[in-house]
Amino acid sequence: MSQARRGRLKVYLGYAAGVGKTYRMLVEAQELRRQGVDLAIGYFEPHGRQETIARTEGLEVVPRRVLTYGGSQFEEMDTEAVLRRRPAVAIVDEFAHTNVPGSERLKRWEDVRVLLDAGIDVLTTMNVQHLESLNDQVWHTTGIRVRETIPDWVVDEADEVVLVDLTPRALRNRLERGVVYGQEKARRAMENFFTETNLTALREMALRHTAHEVEERLDTDAAPGGADPAGEDRPAGRTERILICLTGRPSSAILLRRGKRVADYLRAECLALFVASGAGDRNSVERHMSFARNLRIETHIVEDADVPRAIAEFARARRITQIFVGRTAPRPWWKRFRETTVQQVVRQARDMQITIVAERRR
Repeated sequence: MSQARRGRLKVYLGYAAGVGKTYRMLVEAQELRRQGVDLAIGYFEPHGRQETIARTEGLEVVPRRVLTYGGSQFEEMDTEAVLRRRPAVAIVDEFAHTNVPGSERLKRWEDVRVLLDAGIDVLTTMNVQHLESLNDQVWHTTGIRVRETIPDWVVDEADEVVLVDLTPRALRNRLERGVVYGQEKARRAMENFFTETNLTALREMALRHTAHEVEERLDTDAAPGGADPAGEDRPAGRTERILICLTGRPSSAILLRRGKRVADYLRAECLALFVASGAGDRNSVERHMSFARNLRIETHIVEDADVPRAIAEFARARRITQIFVGRTAPRPWWKRFRETTVQQVVRQARDMQITIVAERRR
């Protein structure tokens, strides 16, 4: 029996609300409808934008599911109803959305994967700041910690990513005219998140990410049999392998994002290691391990009282080329003349590149 066809995923990527992602998606949906494609809206968030709402005219809408949480009612996409309707193409707005507690799945992107597995093509929207690997960079740039994120591998699996671009000045002009939000909300937005500096930085992230995606797809298509070619700057025969060293400290999350993003750019294998030496918060470590697995990073735990030696030996055994470690926490004055763990790792792994990632604060 032949395996059922998996649906195709098309992502409309922007850098901020109001650049036109949903509008662009609905324009394509109308064109598909004119071509006779069976299409339905699984979820659409109008935000009161009349131009965008007008683009839904004539499109079938699958009724939403209403859930009660904390004494209030919320509407979510009814994934089971979309599956029963089984259109050829489903429109699903706001890919990064977190579902209300009580839903079958935590995230909307997980609902979308269910539709794709059922053979339904999906058009969806998201902003670049929702990429998990960019979370720290967005926070340091804008001062806003984005809570709704999508693992990079989910977006990487998309069959097509369309960048919907608009200059920051044009976007701020739309805000001033009340096209994106009401006047008072727009004023507050322009004074906070929607400053021209923030928008310019976010737009640059979106452009860079899209350029990287295009380059990677072109390289993969050009390689014989679709193989992943070696980068031009990579020595012949060398395969990059990145090791991320975890602790129970919060900075391990930053390490994971940074290391995984570098690994993706280098098309390198990525591993995470925790050396259990009898000290440290194992609950925090397990949360970091779970986060790493969610990013599709291979995780390992080894038992050894000598942490630096264990890291160096593990790295050599797995032919690691780069090690990511966090900066050592401040120590009392009487210990400052001893080598830190990081210094010992650097000394014992001289044949590898060591990246020490600072725990930056705003």
